[in-house]
Amino acid sequence: MDLEPYRAELVAYCYRMLGSFHEAEDLVQETMLRAWKARERYDSSRASVRTWLYRIATNVCLTALERRARRPLPSGLGAPSEDPGAPLTPAFDIPWLQPFPDARYDVEARGDLRLALVAAMQVLPARQRAVLVLREVLEFSAAEVAEQLGTTVAAVNSALQRARVALAGVGDPGEVAEPADAGAREVVARYARAFEAGDVPGLVRLLTDEAVLEMPPVPLWYRGSRDYGLFMERVFALRGTGWLTRACEAGGQPAFAAYAPVPEGGFRLHTLQVFTVVGGRVARNVVFADPQVFAAFRLPPEISSD
Repeated sequence: MDLEPYRAELVAYCYRMLGSFHEAEDLVQETMLRAWKARERYDSSRASVRTWLYRIATNVCLTALERRARRPLPSGLGAPSEDPGAPLTPAFDIPWLQPFPDARYDVEARGDLRLALVAAMQVLPARQRAVLVLREVLEFSAAEVAEQLGTTVAAVNSALQRARVALAGVGDPGEVAEPADAGAREVVARYARAFEAGDVPGLVRLLTDEAVLEMPPVPLWYRGSRDYGLFMERVFALRGTGWLTRACEAGGQPAFAAYAPVPEGGFRLHTLQVFTVVGGRVARNVVFADPQVFAAFRLPPEISSD
């Protein structure tokens, strides 16, 4: 029984459930181990290997979620800050949502890995979350999901309806440009060039009026191009200009790693920034400074100036 072909999609599934790439990898490893130990009991007349694996993975995720708090973004915890000079005090006691490193796994459906959607799903009860992903994203039948969750088709349909209502305010994913969209890539490329130069007016011109900037593990966040720009002025005043960026993708969204110049020469990894592009403008930038996120994306900690 070859289970490896299913690893990538299972990691994406567990990520949607947990909001953590590292935990997702660990839970998939546990799923594979359980499946291997139970391989003699697998009955192909009852379910495909894929359906059987998802049943195991779902149980593993539900058990894990019993002991874990939801993973939010700063914008999910309170009102935006109105002080661009507020202290940047990290909150390490909060299990922050992590981005998904696209380059690590070949996953077909990436739109449902977007940070805003995964953050919204964290608010759902665990079983509703599982039903939503299994039915809407992975397109299992209601009967298959009922079998995976040990419940009835009616209960699955009811949970799906409640989950849809709860997520109705997240926005239309169709409005958000994907990395494959040439226009979205160009917007982020222009943003990167302005960022490298410390060109705050150039950055602000690329923002929507209500653009959001958030920076986990710092719990504060900003809304609006004015405060966004004032905060970026603060960043460049502290760190200088002449940055370096490296493009990547995260959960179906364009992103880049930002490297700050250091006095002794070269550049040191500072943040991973994940962009939401709507209507040819940056509508949201989630800036990660977590070493675990850097490790997941396999970003080099330093780049020489040669």
